[in-house]
Parts: sequence; structure tokens; C-alpha cells
Amino acid sequence: MKKICVLLLPLLLLAGCASTSGMLDELEQVAGQIVLNGDGELSVSEISQGLKEALAIGSSQVVQKLGQSDGFNTDPVARIPLPTALDRARDVASKVGLSGGFDSLETRLNRAAEIATPKAKSLFLSAIRQMTVEDAKGILTGPDDAATQFFRRTMGSQLALEMEPIVDESLGQVGAVRAFNDLLAQYRQIPFAPPVEADLTDHVVTMGMDGIFHYIAEEEKAIRTDPLRRTTDLLRRVFGGGS
Repeated sequence: MKKICVLLLPLLLLAGCASTSGMLDELEQVAGQIVLNGDGELSVSEISQGLKEALAIGSSQVVQKLGQSDGFNTDPVARIPLPTALDRARDVASKVGLSGGFDSLETRLNRAAEIATPKAKSLFLSAIRQMTVEDAKGILTGPDDAATQFFRRTMGSQLALEMEPIVDESLGQVGAVRAFNDLLAQYRQIPFAPPVEADLTDHVVTMGMDGIFHYIAEEEKAIRTDPLRRTTDLLRRVFGGGS
């Protein structure tokens, strides 16, 4: 039973990232593959139901937390700062009263991340489909963030690649590109101001992923260690060895 419970942890952790019946069907197939070596105390249908309960209860904990207004912007950990070059430029601009534009741009970067984050959830499902029994065994014997490490290792590059056009669109949607261009036009009028170069899309993608995986690690640890997070009988059976 214990083996089943821990092998299922990554599935239940990220079940909330699926929002359609098709995705849940695929999760059920993955669950069936991973428990082939189990002792049969939990059936595939029970595990599937547990996934649905995790979806209903968790409501995609990480994506929901960050993918809302101020999800990034006011979060002490995930908030995206200006790129280093722009932060230095803000220091220069503050001497002539132009720092407000940089502050506004920083907020827009976070707004773009908030819009883009929910659109990444299907990539987590893809990583779950690729998980093997050997991967799960590694998670079983690993640290509290073993599943998070697995997802970052297997999907990090693909997530960054697929997030780029989404973030590009989001930056335009929140007016960050226009604000950036207007800001640079004003900044370049400051005598002796050093040149500034910054890739807003790459910066938001990189920092946004850091925030996402930080909270996935926290969620994983909580599910492993906190019985209070198991709020139904089925989730207690799946996570707690029948306790």
C-alpha cells in the first residue's frame, strides 16, 4: 500500500492542473500504468476518483495561486523584478524623477506572468504521461521536492519554449512592450545615461518558471507531510496508507 501511495504522489500533486474530462481520462491511464506492481488494495477506478477529488479540492493550487491578479505581483517570493539592466537604469532615472515609469513596467511584467501561467498546465500533464515506474521509484526514495525536481528536469526546457509566445502575447496585452519603448525613449534623453538592453520575454519566462516550481515544491512537501491536507477518506487512503 505504501508503495502505491508514494508512486501516486506526483499524479495527485498536479491533478489540479487538468481541467477537462479528456485530461482526466489520460490521468487515469497514467495511474493504471504506475500501479501495475502494487498490491491491489486500491483499484485503478479508486485512484482515478482520487485524482478527481484532488482536482476538485486542490483546484490547481499552484496555477490558481499565481495565475490571478496579483498572484505574482504581490507575492514576496514569486514577484518578478526588473531585469538587472533596467533596475540599474531605474537608479539613474530616479535622479531626474523618472523612476515611476520603471515601477509601472515592473508591475506589467508581473501582470504578463499572471496571464501566461494558467496556459502552461497542459505541459504538466505531458510530463506525467512520460513518467516511468523507475522515475517514480526515484521520487519514492528522494527528498521532499523529488517530484518537483523530476518535473523541472523533464519539462523545464519545453515549458520555457512553449511559454515564450504566450508571454510575448501577454506582454503586449498588458501594455508592457509599449511602456518599455516609451520608457527607453525618455531614458535616452538623460545626459550620459548608460545604454540599456533587456529581453523582457526571456526574463518573464525564466522568473515566472522559478516562481511556479518554487510553489510546486511547497505543495509537494505539504502533501507528503501534512495529514490535514487530506480532506476526504479517499485522499487519506491514497496519501496516508489507509490512515
